[in-house]
Formats: sequence, structure tokens, C-alpha cells
Amino acid sequence: MAVSLRKARTIIRKTLEKGREMDLKPLSVVVLDAGGHVIAFEREDSAAPGRFAIAHGKAYGSVMLGMAGTAQMQRAEGQAYFMAAVNGVYGGQVIPVPGGVLLRDRKGTVIGAVGVTGDTSDNDAAAALAGIEAAGLVGEI
Repeated sequence: MAVSLRKARTIIRKTLEKGREMDLKPLSVVVLDAGGHVIAFEREDSAAPGRFAIAHGKAYGSVMLGMAGTAQMQRAEGQAYFMAAVNGVYGGQVIPVPGGVLLRDRKGTVIGAVGVTGDTSDNDAAAALAGIEAAGLVGEI
């Protein structure tokens, strides 16, 4: 199963709605496929222009490592040299913090990732999870 553009748009729309419901700062949301390619991206009004790179880095690290942002952060804290090496391999594109959420189908197969940025990393992840669930997919934070 692949993440369709329709599902990606649902994830983004519902993530942004959840962010407004939680009274978060303006969010930026990216959805990647299983190969790390961008399917869709949106940045709310007033979100900083550099947020695409952050959202992408959160999602990219998740999908390329098969490890959600929370697990990446724990790994970075325990083995900083490993995450530094990984970031070198991936051209500095990995941001190992919550807000990078693995997308899984109902069978547990990784089919992509979502990256959210704009508020605290934990709030970013919570908003992403709401969007993913609304699209009928499973998120791993």
C-alpha cells in the first residue's frame, strides 16, 4: 500500500485542524512516501519560511531509518556518534526529535512518514497523530 495524494491531503488537513484545536503555533506539515519523496506539504499562514526543511528532516529521518522521531531522539541521546554518522550519510537532512511520525498500514508495514513542526516537538507529534488516524492509517511517534 502506498500513501495516496488524497490520504496525504487528509493527513495535512486534519493535522492542521488539530493544531488549531490545541491552540498551537502555526504548523507546517509534510507527508513522505516510503522512499522519502514528498507527496504533499502545507505551511500555515505566519509559519516561519524555514519550516519546510525542519518538517522534512523529521519525516525523512523517520522513514529512512524506520524509526519514529521519539526513538531517534532516544538513540541520539544514547549514541550521539551514531546519529551524527547517520546525519552525515543523509546529507544533514535528519532531525531526530518527536514530530517525525512513521506511517504504517494496518498490517504494520512502513508506507511513509509525516513531519510536523511549529510548536513543541511533543505537540507537533500529537497533531500529526490526529491527522494520521483521521486518514485511517497508523502512526508511530
